[in-house]
Amino acid sequence: MHLSSLPSPGGIGTMGREARAFVDFLVRAGQSCWQILPVCPTSFGDSPYQSFSTFAGNPYFIDLETLETRGLLKGEEYRDIDWESAPDDINYGIMYEKRYPVLRRAAERFLASPPEDFGDFCRENAFWLEDYALFMALKDRNGGAAWLDWPEPERNRDPETLAALRREHAGDLDFWRAVQYLFFAQWRELRAYANGRGIEFIGDLPIYVSLDSVDVWAHPELFQLDENHVPREVAGCPPDGFSETGQLWGNPLFDWDRMAEDDYAWWTRRIGFLCGVYNRLRIDHFRGFDAYYAIPYGDPDARRGVWKEGPGMKLFRAVERSIGPQPIIAEDLGFLTDSVRQLLKDSGFPGMKVLEFAFDSRDPNGSDYLPHCYPTHCVAYTGTHDNDTLVGWLNSADPADVAYARAYLRLTGEEDHWGMMQALWATTADLTVVQAQDILGLGSEARMNIPSTVGTNWRWRALPGSFTPELADRLRENMQLYRRLPE
Repeated sequence: MHLSSLPSPGGIGTMGREARAFVDFLVRAGQSCWQILPVCPTSFGDSPYQSFSTFAGNPYFIDLETLETRGLLKGEEYRDIDWESAPDDINYGIMYEKRYPVLRRAAERFLASPPEDFGDFCRENAFWLEDYALFMALKDRNGGAAWLDWPEPERNRDPETLAALRREHAGDLDFWRAVQYLFFAQWRELRAYANGRGIEFIGDLPIYVSLDSVDVWAHPELFQLDENHVPREVAGCPPDGFSETGQLWGNPLFDWDRMAEDDYAWWTRRIGFLCGVYNRLRIDHFRGFDAYYAIPYGDPDARRGVWKEGPGMKLFRAVERSIGPQPIIAEDLGFLTDSVRQLLKDSGFPGMKVLEFAFDSRDPNGSDYLPHCYPTHCVAYTGTHDNDTLVGWLNSADPADVAYARAYLRLTGEEDHWGMMQALWATTADLTVVQAQDILGLGSEARMNIPSTVGTNWRWRALPGSFTPELADRLRENMQLYRRLPE
């Protein structure tokens, strides 16, 4: 469950009291991990996989009540704001419009008397924070336009122009630095609370970054761009049984040859940073390191894309040489080949198994996901953020697929979503992960994301009072039954 999905009176889940209450629920329920989506700022489409920065934290997750307790806000400055959303939904447009004025008031008070470690935070994170602060200030200056549409000196990072803009917008840069300090201060406190109670965070690293991001603006040489910084090809997935036209993600592709010249330093820094943020790190679209799908820029869909060779183990050996072994989970889903399977084996990372895929007749790898086929060294899921909930899947999947699942799993028609979760817990997988929506028995209305669609995704929130002591006790009983209680 993502932070955004926590119950909250403020229009979106935050790192405040409800986050700690959920940690308490997990402890009572006999759990060991809480997996979340990327915590980076969201951009167009509200997806955490399309962010302005791969390093920054999402300002929306800063808890306003916590800011009040620290003297940075007054209750009347935020408590009566209408976030124009239902309790189980997020209105991102209103969030963008109304959240930042509140954060600016808090930042003004913060900067008037900053804590002693603020300077240390800025220096330690300067490798990404300085470019990020300037990028966000210039995005505001340019009416929110993508950086490719900025005036040429800004787009091409003319040194004299940037120096002048840093002076002109010094106050805005301070604001964005302060916001990131406040985010990571609250995150460290939440993580310390969770870790202290035996709960680890599993975070997520999207393989690609957004074209409209500080990552590409500040380091265009690391991406496959032309002389005008426009992508030559972009990322996506080929047509398959799920989509006749494939998936056109539109992210710029990495220049792997250029990255190899400095032993993949950007990747080492990125993985090292995020492994310091979370306890464990899931790397999204792991198969893209073996071979990636390149689609001509400007194409309306993914049909003309071609597969190209990725860096493979050269990247992961470079990372390990620099920062040592890291607690990584490989999202090895999608179009799998023998070379992808070999890369997973060579890396030593646990891969993923998804229960819903086992019964999907469109998936050529479906038999790999049947519970009796799971290896010990894997992380098993009922579904991911890109899948329907279990109740939704049972009600909407191909009837023949559902019939196969019912027969294989011996489902009785009574709380079949619990039967599917129990089948997962009964496997030999080292770790199992279920969606919060599934333990709550919610249908397709609570689905987090439908790939290749925009406008209705990433919005689900749990209603207040959903995670009851009775539900926690039921989960714990199942953990005892399947010998999955933390040691």
